[in-house]
Amino acid sequence: MTRNIDLNSDLGEGYGAWKMGDDATMLGIVSSANVACGFHAGDPLTILATVREAAARGVAVGAHVSYPDRVGFGRRPMDVTHAELAADVIYQIGALQGICASAGTRVSYVKPHGALYNTIATDPRQGAAVIEGIKAVDPGLAMMGLAGTQILRQAAEAGLPTIAEAFADRAYRPDGQLVSRREPGAVLHDPEAVAARMLRLATEGEVEAADGSVLHLHADSICVHGDSPGAVAMAARIREVLLAGGVSIAPAAGGAA
Repeated sequence: MTRNIDLNSDLGEGYGAWKMGDDATMLGIVSSANVACGFHAGDPLTILATVREAAARGVAVGAHVSYPDRVGFGRRPMDVTHAELAADVIYQIGALQGICASAGTRVSYVKPHGALYNTIATDPRQGAAVIEGIKAVDPGLAMMGLAGTQILRQAAEAGLPTIAEAFADRAYRPDGQLVSRREPGAVLHDPEAVAARMLRLATEGEVEAADGSVLHLHADSICVHGDSPGAVAMAARIREVLLAGGVSIAPAAGGAA
């Protein structure tokens, strides 16, 4: 039974004049921030502002690494070589580390984004490249991945700390994978239903799949996507319901330095 859990969101995803989400408000709700590193979203000023706010609030910072795909927001699969993907991961973590150092905090973990996240959940070849990139920078960095998938076992076997993640606002397939965003009902929008769903996950280790079957999942962290409509209200309600249900909220990989 999980009585302590992390609440995270994907932040720093604006780009120049294009604003994405309400990072400042979300950082008052979550305990960890998955910060874009420029490959799928995020410009230096937006990333810096997000990291500074995270540091001020004691929110843990994770590197939200991606395929190089700004136009597709990192949600299109890419067939890249092992060497290229490992280098891309190193580059992105390094960029965020520099910004974190300037803001008086640090990168505590790495969470792949979008298509890369989904690919490595089942593809050990690309998973190995991501793991190699993380270890090359700092083998003490935790790897965040989809709860119940092979990437977490692969990362643990390679010596990385791991964080098993569940998604508050996404529907699950019976096999534990996320329902594709191309399918109806993939994204959940009712804050009350989602909050009740996450309390059940945190206290009982269960979540209902799209077909009505019950999945048994251990999760260390719960994600609310910062770019979803009503994301702030949903995250706030999840936090309220978890705390009322006796679940404490804290970073899975430690807070600000």
